[in-house]
Amino acid sequence: MPNDELMPIGAFAQRSGLTSSALRFYADSGLLPPAEVDPVSGYRYYSTAQVARGTTLRRLRELGMPLAAVEAVLGAGADEATRLLDEHVAKVVGEAAAVQQRAAVIKSTLGNPPGLPLAAVKGPVLAAAVEQVLTATAHQRGMPALAGLAGLRIETSDEAVTLTATDRYRLSTRTVVPAEAPRQTWAGTVHGDELRTALAEIRRSALVRLEAATNGIWFRMADQEDRHCRLLPEEFPDYRLMLESLGDVTTRATVAKDLLLRALEEQPGARVALHVADHAVTVASADDEHPGTTLPATATGEPLQICFELTTLHPAVSTAIGPDVLLDLRGRDQPVTIRSADRGDLTTLAMPVKPGRSA
Repeated sequence: MPNDELMPIGAFAQRSGLTSSALRFYADSGLLPPAEVDPVSGYRYYSTAQVARGTTLRRLRELGMPLAAVEAVLGAGADEATRLLDEHVAKVVGEAAAVQQRAAVIKSTLGNPPGLPLAAVKGPVLAAAVEQVLTATAHQRGMPALAGLAGLRIETSDEAVTLTATDRYRLSTRTVVPAEAPRQTWAGTVHGDELRTALAEIRRSALVRLEAATNGIWFRMADQEDRHCRLLPEEFPDYRLMLESLGDVTTRATVAKDLLLRALEEQPGARVALHVADHAVTVASADDEHPGTTLPATATGEPLQICFELTTLHPAVSTAIGPDVLLDLRGRDQPVTIRSADRGDLTTLAMPVKPGRSA
């Protein structure tokens, strides 16, 4: 190699952003060996072609990536390297979330402040209700304004525990009858992801006692490890006002849940149209001329066609309780209420879209 293509270790360090000591370490580890080593002086020389590898190596190490993973990325093609990077980032994010949660637990116990007993609920009942309502939470990273929508609102009153979540396109709310009468009136928005990780323990516990703490809530379980979830400080929407301001129902239909889900899944488009009329509900694609599926239904009121994003309507129907769902419609541009035909303790609102447009 001509000498004018080589540079001493100091110059290469400046070009790549790596220190000379780091370059010696990476040379000895085999990640970035010098292009040439003077056999007499032992001086190390690098080529201009190695600058890109050195720069990438530095950036990967700045991400906290271990040497073995760095070596794999440097030796991989673009697609595989991207996958390895995504895998590393997901691991770092998960570890950071775990640290946050552990820190919240420590903070909740500093000074041993007494917790506020709220209510006791059967574990399997609470877990099922949380899973149903959590489908309506929003998951949008880097958008602080929506942070409150990533949580589940828990409220205790004299008679019930109410769970509510919304992502602006859906709103789900369910009441749960406690095993013991609630001891306090309380409300807080619980971190949705942390609550998801606690569901397995909650489901396996015969009885779960809810206890409010500073900036969090404890789920106390006699036969499982207690779980702590942080509260989100952002304001939760006034969903009761939203429910109270709904217009009058103009069309109502009761249809078998499994048949409706199957019809939704068979439509090829991202949006679906429901046509309610003549004691039937027809499910068709809102994007093309794909033939629809007509389902038997108990339908009353004005005939109506209304369109939804599949990702909005399908979860709202799938979480309904019981074999039949009741659809209360108010017009093609108004929220639809989806409830169980025989049990009304889970209510979901689903926002429609205009024909030919995404939400």
